[in-house]
Amino acid sequence: MAVRSLAAVALVALLAGSAQQPVPPSVRSEGSVFAGGQAPPAGRLENPFRGDARSVVEGGKLFTTFNCDGCHAVGAVGAEGPSLADGRWRYGGTDGEVFHSIYYGRPRGMPAYGGVLPPEAIWKVVTYLQSLAPREDVPTVSW
Repeated sequence: MAVRSLAAVALVALLAGSAQQPVPPSVRSEGSVFAGGQAPPAGRLENPFRGDARSVVEGGKLFTTFNCDGCHAVGAVGAEGPSLADGRWRYGGTDGEVFHSIYYGRPRGMPAYGGVLPPEAIWKVVTYLQSLAPREDVPTVSW
């Protein structure tokens, strides 16, 4: 356990650098329903590592190191936390929406990792999750 913690600290230190990280822009969900008038301002975040094989491996290591598989299970098929391998996303599956879920966390159990991981590391976790082929044999809950 101590080795895992030491590895996590070393990995974050390597990725973080010394500069203060900027806050990512707000992201508008594709499923947003507007009440009329102008849509509120929002940015668009795109994964800078999409499809990069090395980032997939590094993101998978981060997924394990930060115990994401403790809730989402090995392979992100779901356990206490929802499946991330079934192609269904409660809070949206675009690059920016998945990034925001990890960065800011979500109600009912998803911690916010934005204060622990630099954006580059979070993007690598997103890249890992995007690399998972959607599995139909994963039991899911309809929401």
